[in-house]
Amino acid sequence: MSNNHLPPAKPLGVGILGAGPVTQAIHLPALARLSGLLEVRHIMDVDPAVAESVAARVGAASSSSMDALLADPAVDVIAICSPHQFHAEQVIASCLAGKKAVLCEKPFALDAQQASRIAKVSAKTGVPILVGAMHTFDPGWLAAENAWGDLPSTAHTIRSSIVLPPNSRFEDFATQILTRPAAGSPDYSDLEVVKGMLRGGVMGLAIHDLPLVRRFLPAFDDVEVRHAEIVQPFGYTISLKAGDRSIELRAAMTRTWQPEWVFEAIGDDAALHIEFSPSYVQAGSATARITRGGATTVYGPYGHNGYEGEWHKLAELANGTGEVPSAEALINDLTFALDIADGTAAAATAAAALPEKVHA
Repeated sequence: MSNNHLPPAKPLGVGILGAGPVTQAIHLPALARLSGLLEVRHIMDVDPAVAESVAARVGAASSSSMDALLADPAVDVIAICSPHQFHAEQVIASCLAGKKAVLCEKPFALDAQQASRIAKVSAKTGVPILVGAMHTFDPGWLAAENAWGDLPSTAHTIRSSIVLPPNSRFEDFATQILTRPAAGSPDYSDLEVVKGMLRGGVMGLAIHDLPLVRRFLPAFDDVEVRHAEIVQPFGYTISLKAGDRSIELRAAMTRTWQPEWVFEAIGDDAALHIEFSPSYVQAGSATARITRGGATTVYGPYGHNGYEGEWHKLAELANGTGEVPSAEALINDLTFALDIADGTAAAATAAAALPEKVHA
């Protein structure tokens, strides 16, 4: 939403399904800054004590039932922040409940069939759906997108590089977290564990940047995973090829402190370098640099990040303004991520089957 767009006289009522760390540390602080536009009215969690405690922070109603939240007339829009396996069911139920718009955390479905069903229900009910790939709503990214010219057709190298401390450190900066999931100790010698970690890395972390990669790969039938390995204690190194284009996805979550989240697209005559701020600390927008002909133009930083941007977009959709995201694009973004996740598992299996090198 542009700064010149006047908010409605009455804020839209927000209902949130799932009161976990993302809701507590990201969405509630973002919504607090948008109080004239959106207002949290109802929070649902399967743990009624958590729902009640988190809702009390913002003066909202609470429940442990999705049906109770969807039946609440004070709720105009829905945010789905529950575990992945519940997303499709809850998106469809929200559409059928006649809400004005739905924001779903990524991924919004577990497979293309679920995604197609969601798209059909959305089209039938007229309820628009937004997937929470926050970087695509970041004003720094949007400014770069408007200025990069022919770079999507000329870039030969695309990189996503992420170095972060564990989420818990960011969450504790933002708020007091209730019921944080316990961390496990993976067996890195178990191939199935490695494959699961790679898949989880793609669908839980890389997926933030895969819609950005897709801006440079609108057709991805020829994408091939050339290499995939985990980075301990959590992370990945994934190399892809798509025709004459190379794509590198790298991430590491370590105990060290110097967060970095960089996306790059490099061509022969131009390059994009964009640095995203850590989400949990509400540090504002990305800063983008486009270099062409030896000159660099800087875009940003701006006053808000992608999470606020996606809430602005959801409000636009609920109020009948703004362009509704293409169902085909959402499905293709999901399919792209799933194909890469499956490819990493296959690459890890192939690597494990290779004989160990014999050293002289």
